[in-house]
Amino acid sequence: MRKLFILMILVISTAQLSAQSDKKLIRKGNKDYENAAYQQAEKNYSKALETNPTSNNAAFNLGTTRYVQENYEEAAKDFNKAASMSINSDIEAEALYNLGNSLMSLEKYQESIETYKQVLRSQPENENARYNLAYAQYKLKEQQNQQQDQNQDQQQDQNQEQQQDQQEQQNQDQQEQEQDQQQDKQQNQQQADADQQQQQGQKPQPQQLTKEDAERMLQALQNNEKKTFDKVNEQKVISGARINKEKDW
Repeated sequence: MRKLFILMILVISTAQLSAQSDKKLIRKGNKDYENAAYQQAEKNYSKALETNPTSNNAAFNLGTTRYVQENYEEAAKDFNKAASMSINSDIEAEALYNLGNSLMSLEKYQESIETYKQVLRSQPENENARYNLAYAQYKLKEQQNQQQDQNQDQQQDQNQEQQQDQQEQQNQDQQEQEQDQQQDKQQNQQQADADQQQQQGQKPQPQQLTKEDAERMLQALQNNEKKTFDKVNEQKVISGARINKEKDW
């Protein structure tokens, strides 16, 4: 990209200048700029602009000094101020050209295009402005394509993320369903076991004898045996009476 920066060197006026006049400060700034002491030059141009806020030269040179220091944001403000204050169309066009370059460096391509068009309306023969205009249009198209690709990538990422969320939700639902089924199965088994235990509990259980009952039953058995024994003995006596005796002849 071609760049053309014009540092405005003031012609010394024959009028008497004060020690702290804006023109003296601009001359100091010009000397610093030529010596590549850009920070000092910026200070002197800033002081000159403070001394005379309407100084087109101070604003223009301040913008140029800030541009070479890559402070494009502030440089753009200075060039815009210089262009708006200038009463000379050529100087205004030069300030606008540098403004366009500042906007280009900030990747504000649409704004730089409009600025270069202003320059060409005032200076149709300005080939540098024409070249930079074409370059800015190319960069704008490239920027728009990149933004479109980025939007597509973002949309694709969002779609993938949504699909992943849906899949995770489906997996979670399936897992919860399986857990519910397992829980229902366990509850049914527990209920079946409880019913079976209840049914078993209703069956007649062998009666447990107490000690007293056992003693009574034993006593009853003994009594029965005694009666039986006595009856047998009694039968024997009766039977013995029936034995035939020899007749006493």
